[in-house]
This record gives sequence, C-alpha cells and structure tokens, in this order.
Amino acid sequence: MNTVMDSRAIIKTENLWKTFGSNEVLKGVNIQIPEKSISAVIGQSGTGKSVLFKTIMGMMKPDRGRVWFQDTELTALGPDALISMRKHFGYSFQNAALFDSMTVGENLAFPLKEVLRVKDRGEIKKRVEELLEWIELPGIEQKRPDELSGGMRKRVGVARALMMRPEVLFFDEPTTGLDPVLSETINKLVVRVNHELGITCVMITHDIPAAFRIAGNIAFLDQGHIVAEGTPQELTNSAYQMVQDFLRISFNGMQV
Repeated sequence: MNTVMDSRAIIKTENLWKTFGSNEVLKGVNIQIPEKSISAVIGQSGTGKSVLFKTIMGMMKPDRGRVWFQDTELTALGPDALISMRKHFGYSFQNAALFDSMTVGENLAFPLKEVLRVKDRGEIKKRVEELLEWIELPGIEQKRPDELSGGMRKRVGVARALMMRPEVLFFDEPTTGLDPVLSETINKLVVRVNHELGITCVMITHDIPAAFRIAGNIAFLDQGHIVAEGTPQELTNSAYQMVQDFLRISFNGMQV
C-alpha cells in the first residue's frame, strides 16, 4: 500500500486495528483527513468512532497499523516524542469534561500552566479573557461549571481545547444533549474554529443533517471499516446498504 500522504491530508491512518479482548473494534481502518477542512466520522453507536479518535491521537495504542500527522509517523514514536506531538491536537469531549472544582478561568488556564508551562499570570489572564470573548461568553471567569448551561459548558470545553492552539481539533459528539437552537450554536462554533482560526476540525456526530451542511468530507465507519468516504454528495451516492439505510432514517424524508 502507498504510504505517501495526499498533499492535502494532515492525518492519515493505514490498516489500523484495535481489539479489546475478543471485541475487534477497528479492523483495518484507512482514512485521510484533508488539511484545514471540516471532516465528520459517522455511523451507528458503538462502532468505534471514539476509539478511532483516541488511537489517532496516541491516547490508545493500536494493535497494528500506522498513523501519520503530516510527514511524521506517530505510531513509530517513543512515549516522550508522542506526548510532544500531541500538542498539535485538541480534543473537545462529549460532556466538556470540565473540572468541577475549578472556575471557568482556572479550567481554561489549566493547559497553559500544566502543559505549556506558561508562568506569566498576565499572559494567562489575557489569553483566558480573549478566548472567552471569542466564544461569546465574556466575563464568566469566576463561574463554576455547575453554574453554566449545557451549551455554555460545551463552548468552554472548546475554548479549553483551543488554549493549546492546536492544528487539529477533534470534536466528540459536540451537540449531544442540546436542543436544536443550542446545537446550531455549537455547529456554527465548529465552522468559526475552522474558518477564522484555520484549524482542521474532525467531528464525531449523530447530527447527520448538520454534518452534511458543514463538513466537506464525511467517512462512514461500519463493522470496524471505513465503508464510504467523500463529499456529502459522494456519500449520498454510496452503494453500501448500511450507508443508504442510515442516511434515509437520519434525514427521514428530508432532501439530502
């Protein structure tokens, strides 16, 4: 198999396998993520989408297969080098995963202090204020996560991931648990992260209509394989029956 990355791809996996006991979750996954794109990974629940993300980032070690970020093979790196390369990635967790014992400001400052080792309090304060302004939640530094609405927590979670100034930001079910209005707010935030900051965005989502609106590249994961990949239109034209059934039910008669 050709291991040269497409000139537009920032991430590539080749024949990626991951097994837990007797459960084969990833069974030879091949995927390429175009640079500075919005890409989506869709499919039924429990098919390994989050495992794929965590394996790409090196949070889980694949049983076999290879992962590239730009021209660097991540799966060939030692632990220290892999941790250093991980700074290029951000991860927006499904439930935001904010520290309940910390204020919003302390949550946002955490990666600056603990990962980037920024010591200048003025610099930390400035960056926290700038990001809260950017996500349209100024002045909430002293609030705690349990004082925030679900949509606000999601946005703060995205802001914390942006603190590292990543080149790739992974979104794990960014709109889960939100009403349609708040979901649209988060989807627009994903677009802003991509368009205004130039960050490659990769999202797992069950909001299929939203994925078709904002993602330029969509991959369908089924039975441990990427069975369809391409533009929304190309996915619509897939001959794979599970893809057709999934899209038909997801759109429920809506025009794709």
